[in-house]
Amino acid sequence: MKILFSLFLFASIFFTVSVAEIRKLYTTATSSESNAKEFAVKLKDVTKEDNKTLVAYKGASLTIISKLEKKVSDKSKKFKEGSSLIEYAVANDPNAIEIRMIRLSVQENVPKIVNYRGNKKEDKKFLLDHYNEQTGALKTYIGDFIKQSKSFTATEKQVLK
Repeated sequence: MKILFSLFLFASIFFTVSVAEIRKLYTTATSSESNAKEFAVKLKDVTKEDNKTLVAYKGASLTIISKLEKKVSDKSKKFKEGSSLIEYAVANDPNAIEIRMIRLSVQENVPKIVNYRGNKKEDKKFLLDHYNEQTGALKTYIGDFIKQSKSFTATEKQVLK
């Protein structure tokens, strides 16, 4: 029994996806169908009990995958599931800048008809207010997002320097 438990524990550690790995995949997830699917597959086993940043990324993956669905009802269902996971992550960790960035990146790229754009100003302000508190890879990642984001003005992007 101890051996079985040890194998399970080892497998769960070995197959756990890292936030760093997911960040890399997220930056290219919308560039092709295969990238979108790879991103979603890496996150398929993430549950609400996991790291809330990973939960937000799983939500984002579902919103991306929803575009690939054939039926409108399937698109809607997948998108709602994804946006609900993002909102869950924000509610459970409202001060996590990366989760706010994920929500903003999804909201600025969805069609208006989807009606999931209500937090753009709030998240933009949060990112600007807390950007300089970040360090290392996360600060670089958030900065790279802001530089390419449609939500930030040229003046706001200059503040990052």
